[in-house]
Amino acid sequence: MSDLHPHGTDAGHPHPSSVHDAHDAHDAPHLHVSLRGYATGFLLSVLLTAIPFWLVMAKVLPNSNTTALVVLGFAVVQIVVHMVYFLHLDAKSEGGWNMLALIFTVILVVIMLAGSLWVMHHLNSNMMPMSPHEIRNLP
Repeated sequence: MSDLHPHGTDAGHPHPSSVHDAHDAHDAPHLHVSLRGYATGFLLSVLLTAIPFWLVMAKVLPNSNTTALVVLGFAVVQIVVHMVYFLHLDAKSEGGWNMLALIFTVILVVIMLAGSLWVMHHLNSNMMPMSPHEIRNLP
């Protein structure tokens, strides 16, 4: 019979759960998840939603193009806030792969926003205007 540890493992080998716990503690020093971090992210998200809403509803800026650009800027900042506070992406974690994911996300967002604005602009400029007479005869 072998020399057994009180937890049922060999005396020369540590308990399996302690090995797992030590491994987790070694791999995750960068993960500092706290209620304060989530609360900060939540408050920033609410603020970054309320300000553009107020800008649009109160018509604070005289030009609608300026308002649209400001709202898009707030949207980009909110995406970064979500990535940092809720997804915990930074340059140090996962050996830099998270930074690569952040760069990829930024590129996709820029392409999506620029493409959407381009399509909406061209749809608006290429629509055929209708005369009042044609509008009255619509079914």
